[in-house]
Amino acid sequence: MSVDRLDVLIKRRSVVAKNLGEPGPDDAALERILRAGVRVPDHGKLGPWRLQVLGRPAQMMLGDVLAEVYAADHADARDDQVAFERARPARAPVLIVVSSRLHRDHKIPEIEQLLSCGAVCQNLLNAAALLGFGAQWLTEWPAYDRRIKAALNVPENEHIVGFISIGTPAEAPSERSRPDVGTVVTMHDALPGVEP
Repeated sequence: MSVDRLDVLIKRRSVVAKNLGEPGPDDAALERILRAGVRVPDHGKLGPWRLQVLGRPAQMMLGDVLAEVYAADHADARDDQVAFERARPARAPVLIVVSSRLHRDHKIPEIEQLLSCGAVCQNLLNAAALLGFGAQWLTEWPAYDRRIKAALNVPENEHIVGFISIGTPAEAPSERSRPDVGTVVTMHDALPGVEP
């Protein structure tokens, strides 16, 4: 990998979905993003994830479901709050829903399968960045609601691991503080929990 491409990943920053506009990735670019997305560590070759790319009509339908569920759960919800939920799925040109498809009776632990799902989300973000797009990985309340899962045909015992929004940033995202590598990485010549 060249230094320039690695620099893209070092400087990658999520872009708030409402700040992602057109153009989104065309079909060819989206195909490359999706191919990169599923090129993840997958112990046992289980493919414990599923990806749904929601086009505009599906985004609008999901928005209607979100608005309906939110209004049902919040009797005192203001019109602007319901409108926010209705608009949530269509804030960016592309919306990818990543969900789990765990093999619960397999020898590969579920945590490893879920970590593979998370790796898919991260790969989608990185692939979008390398192609010059902005992206955001969100869950928030819709990811954990059984009615939203049902609308997306995600079984209740599975997980919506992420809603990945992709588009062109309206402006360059501001930098945020990051941990200094020296504060989170320790180099060892011997095991720290074993007496020499």
